[in-house]
Amino acid sequence: MDTVRTEQVRTDGDDLLSELLQPLRLTGVFDSRWHVSAPWAIEGDAEQGCAVLHYIVEGGCWITAEGQPPQELHTGDLAVFPTGTAHRLSDRPGRQGVPLKAVLPERQPGTSGEIRISGSGPESRLLCAGLHYDDSAATGLYKALPWVLVLDGSQVGREPLLRDTLRLLAAPDRPVGPGDRLITLRAFEMALVLALRPLLRELTENPASLPVLRHPGISRAMVMIATRFAEPWTIESLAKEVGMSRSAFTAAFRELVGEAPARHLTGRRMQEAARLLGETSLPQSAVPRRVGYQSAVGFHLAFRKWFGVTPGEYRTSTAAA
Repeated sequence: MDTVRTEQVRTDGDDLLSELLQPLRLTGVFDSRWHVSAPWAIEGDAEQGCAVLHYIVEGGCWITAEGQPPQELHTGDLAVFPTGTAHRLSDRPGRQGVPLKAVLPERQPGTSGEIRISGSGPESRLLCAGLHYDDSAATGLYKALPWVLVLDGSQVGREPLLRDTLRLLAAPDRPVGPGDRLITLRAFEMALVLALRPLLRELTENPASLPVLRHPGISRAMVMIATRFAEPWTIESLAKEVGMSRSAFTAAFRELVGEAPARHLTGRRMQEAARLLGETSLPQSAVPRRVGYQSAVGFHLAFRKWFGVTPGEYRTSTAAA
């Protein structure tokens, strides 16, 4: 019996990873190369719908954010800010920084930039990127991730594909040619997923950093919503499935996930509906049942409320794009 329970935990953890990673599809990337010598400090604003990545090519730096202890990064380390939390990069903690927008005023997705700060102290080189994604597709669990996730150089080294991708992206003589921006976009997308995978495995094994994983009922409900969203769930049936009362389930879910279970379930269904409409040739009439709606009218109203357009208008606009 104990073996069965252990295997169930592993399966749930894998499904939670899938829920986090599957909806992540980058819409654009701004990348920059930093050549900085101490003293230096740069303040980055919060980025809505944007993950931020910092890879230390050479040297090191400190990262700090409001209310968080400073963390030091060394050569080969990778820091990922899943939800674009405002933070400072500097040669030492506590140094007053200049706003990022002052040194890189234009950071449009699909472009690149460069920062050079000359000082008399130690030199560092960084690859930095803003990875824009569709914020409406980000799950509640993704938004509940810690403000920063760090892989040290040895951890990056144990992920050869991630290591080689980062080195290629950081290379000063990176190939430029037809399709370069699309290749860069997909390479950063792969780097993000490859970086999150070992970090999230650590979270499932040591869930203290992600409270939802400590609650067996809520984490199981998250898995069911992520993998069985086509079933006609109600809040009552979800609560019953995980052995909780409706009120206790709703309160715990809202506290741990950051949104009501009904909204989370609707969001997951709408994400899948949008994928089916935008990426497949499935007849529109078949979409409602595939995402848990018995009524086509009910699906139509829910979709329009969620996206601001009808399913037909959504399909037409994505086909045109």
